[in-house]
Amino acid sequence: MTATDSNEASGEGQTVTREELDSVVIRFAGDSGDGMQLTGSQFGATSALMGNDLSTFPDYPAEIRAPAGTTYGVSGFQVHFASKDVRTPGDAPDVLVAMNPAALMVNLPQLKPHGVLVINTDAFTKANLKKAGYEANPLEDHSLDAYRLLAVDITKRTLEAVRPHGLSSKNGARCKNVWTLGLLYWLFDRDPAPTTQWLETKFKKKPDIAEANKAALRAGHIFAENTALPNGIHPYTVPKAELPKGTYRSIDGNTAAAYGVVMGAKLAGLPVMYGSYPITPASALLHHLAKLKHMDVTTFQAEDEIAAVCSAIGASFGGALGVTGTSGPGLALKTEAVGLAIGAELPLVIVDVQRGGPSTGLPTKTEQSDLLFAIYGRNGDAPLPVLAAATPGDCFHMAVEAVRIATQFMTPVILLTDGYLANGAEPWKIPDLDAYEPFPVTFQTETENFQPFAHDPETGIRRWVKAGTPGLMYRTGGLEKADGPGNISYDPDNHQAMTTMRADKIARVADSIPEAVIEQGEATGELVYVGWGSTHGAITQAVGQLLGEGHSVSHIHLRYMNPLPKGLERLLRGFKQVVVPEMNNGMLDKVLRAEFLIDAKGVNKVKGLPFQIHELVEDAYQRLGVNHEHSNVIAMGAE
Repeated sequence: MTATDSNEASGEGQTVTREELDSVVIRFAGDSGDGMQLTGSQFGATSALMGNDLSTFPDYPAEIRAPAGTTYGVSGFQVHFASKDVRTPGDAPDVLVAMNPAALMVNLPQLKPHGVLVINTDAFTKANLKKAGYEANPLEDHSLDAYRLLAVDITKRTLEAVRPHGLSSKNGARCKNVWTLGLLYWLFDRDPAPTTQWLETKFKKKPDIAEANKAALRAGHIFAENTALPNGIHPYTVPKAELPKGTYRSIDGNTAAAYGVVMGAKLAGLPVMYGSYPITPASALLHHLAKLKHMDVTTFQAEDEIAAVCSAIGASFGGALGVTGTSGPGLALKTEAVGLAIGAELPLVIVDVQRGGPSTGLPTKTEQSDLLFAIYGRNGDAPLPVLAAATPGDCFHMAVEAVRIATQFMTPVILLTDGYLANGAEPWKIPDLDAYEPFPVTFQTETENFQPFAHDPETGIRRWVKAGTPGLMYRTGGLEKADGPGNISYDPDNHQAMTTMRADKIARVADSIPEAVIEQGEATGELVYVGWGSTHGAITQAVGQLLGEGHSVSHIHLRYMNPLPKGLERLLRGFKQVVVPEMNNGMLDKVLRAEFLIDAKGVNKVKGLPFQIHELVEDAYQRLGVNHEHSNVIAMGAE
């Protein structure tokens, strides 16, 4: 980005002039064992504490033990921090930190022209160059001349810094990510203190490791402060963002969803039982909830996906809030049991952290390809509500909503997030929990004329009976039940009535959710982008840019996927073109066509990567017939 001002800082007896920037995108990349996720997450957390708005995007390799130095094992973490509103991790990095040749090979094509390139020269051996596919050393053949290169023997300097702490060469070299973090902290005017405190807590039981890492952090910081930077590279600073007043923390989607489930249970007055089988990228839900026993949360790691969901259903039968979490393949395995919960009319929350498919597909890459499965993917007529979170922080609110709908309507609810939301982080203003309206559950206790499957004539909802309540014992199961007594029934008219009742009950959910609104732009016009889930950030920034250029473009974002919110059809018919950006091969556009007979078109991306802003801007130019020459954005601070 373009520099806006400069400020001065002093260090080692000299005055340092810092170039002031409004935003910076940094990508850390290296082997899966190089600690890039830790490095990026610490840089992001520190930036959040310093008052910047930010968005992060971890990019994990799928292979557990890919051969070291190969492109298959490259792990990345992108951080976008700014003094302005940030909605995405950035289209392309201004700065690339490449810890080995493979990381450079994979990530260099995304680096902006004239971007800053920080390279660990110690890793550029003949063997590593060959593994990465280089025929010549890029540090020597002038192929990197288009970038601002800072080449440093990071491994060597790290070992020098940690030698007094008695670590072996192997363990000492593992601190090179923290040394690099120190260098970047000085370069971008970050305070190392939060990371120092984190290291002391993280390695409290291993003080030698803590002290070695702290030494590496200081050494990287001191090196940057005292070295002569190459031409074109300066010390930089990014001022605080003007965020609404409040208390903030950095949060990822999985953490927010876990907290939201607990918050929803508190509002309902219920304990939580989370039954889960570990699966990427949903496993962290189990990790977070397992730490919340003091919040009346019980966790159960099952032997498979079916046992996991059935344990949650059993908990709901017993009067707790049954919750289960999974990713795409696991949702497929759970479907018969989800149908059981629909037929038994028990509340159940299912968090589906979507990933690339089909089958086991791309376990560590993001996708939105479970939408149709979530809405329609069960045998028989078995509708249920489907919700979708839009941002990492929004996972909290939508998890609360999932609990509310599940308990009020006595139904399973699927909450869709994805790998991008689950692992990405943003500053989250901690909400005023007292502002949430409680929705306490009332269990049936009256024994007179008890019928376990008697339904309210207006809502079609049955009363929740806690298993084991004296005088209210009953049987349930997967077979169709007689309306009222709940006995097994093969009566044709009863099956028709029960099927209709269950569908009508879900349709009535639309009465309890917000109506559809225009998030950006006018209520009528030439083009509207309809998004859902994690496309929110890219669409928001793209439409904001287009509106600034004077184009007739609007944005609707859906969080309630089934049933769809009221007023949506009216809004859609106000535009000449309805376009749906999705990380799948076209799903919501099919739903909108089926529901409203509207000629919705899709913008589809199935690469395991989120949308970039420029992709949607260029799509809009094409649909609006705007002649616009694409020009690469120059990296921050480049002359």
